[in-house]
Amino acid sequence: MRFIRRTDYEQDINLVQHKGHVLWYGLLLLLVFSAPLWLDRFLLGEFTYVFIYAIAGLGLMLLVGYTGLVSLGHAAFLAIGAYVHAFLLGHGWPFPLSMLFATGFSALVGALIAIPALRMTGIYLAVATLAFAVIVEQVLVHWEAVTGGFRGMAVPKPVLFGINFSDPTLFYFLSLLLLLVSLVLVMNILRSPSGRAMTAVRDSETSAESMGIHLAGTKTLAFALSAGFTGLAGALFAHRLTYLAPDAFTIVTSIQLLLMVVVGGLGSLHGVVFGALFVGLLPQIIAIARDSAPPVVAQIPGLEPAVFGLIMILFLIYEPLGIYGRWQKIRQFFEEFPLYRRATHRRQKTFLRTERLR
Repeated sequence: MRFIRRTDYEQDINLVQHKGHVLWYGLLLLLVFSAPLWLDRFLLGEFTYVFIYAIAGLGLMLLVGYTGLVSLGHAAFLAIGAYVHAFLLGHGWPFPLSMLFATGFSALVGALIAIPALRMTGIYLAVATLAFAVIVEQVLVHWEAVTGGFRGMAVPKPVLFGINFSDPTLFYFLSLLLLLVSLVLVMNILRSPSGRAMTAVRDSETSAESMGIHLAGTKTLAFALSAGFTGLAGALFAHRLTYLAPDAFTIVTSIQLLLMVVVGGLGSLHGVVFGALFVGLLPQIIAIARDSAPPVVAQIPGLEPAVFGLIMILFLIYEPLGIYGRWQKIRQFFEEFPLYRRATHRRQKTFLRTERLR
């Protein structure tokens, strides 16, 4: 078991807690950067999907995992980022400027949506964000002059400094680089006063407000940041699809994003990566299972959303801490063996005294 001896208050906000992190994360970076040397074209594309989903998951994790606000409409922000980026590229905007504007515009829409949404909590907030996603989907269908409606919209190729990033290997590295930048940004946000305020709001709004935290401002900031990161993922998603259509941003997409943070582990950046791997590769696993399953099972309509929903329910019941939480339990078992206590992670009902006011 590793014990970290703290000798400085700055250690509480260090990005790297100990030298072991440097070693293992360094090996992980070496592995992902060398992946194009030993992965085929198909798997390279699938891992690019994982990176894009992870960026969107970072945004949703800020909102759900660290602020405690549930959203079922993040496919709308993904669509806004994708369509705005494709529209601007089609009108001659440079690739990096178009991506930045799509990210900022998504963040602005998220802040505007937060204003009425702040009056709701729990299931009511989830229904409101779901309604917003339906509205955006209808706008994509009927605003044909901009989105092309059901005809769709072709996405221009990403060109930066004369380099065409539509090549699978180059686009893989571009998505990986933006994921790493997004991870560092989110880590710095979480250790800032604003990030700590988000966590306080999640744990207890009454206690947070009594400490001087502005609830409306903190929630609005969380919505804006969450929508911004999801819009950035949408811009990359547009290039991965190469052709946009409204049916690419449905309620199933929102469920996939929420499934990613729940299965990966709420309140954990490691959980975002685990969840992105799970959600990004799960459709391929389902497709392989369809091929080997009896025709009666393989031809069931809506099988993929049903599997997503069932997995989410099972994780909420039996493993609420997600994949990363299970990994922490396994690691602690081997660190403390043979002195490990079976009741170490037994779930108990605990609440703050301020929660009794509700």
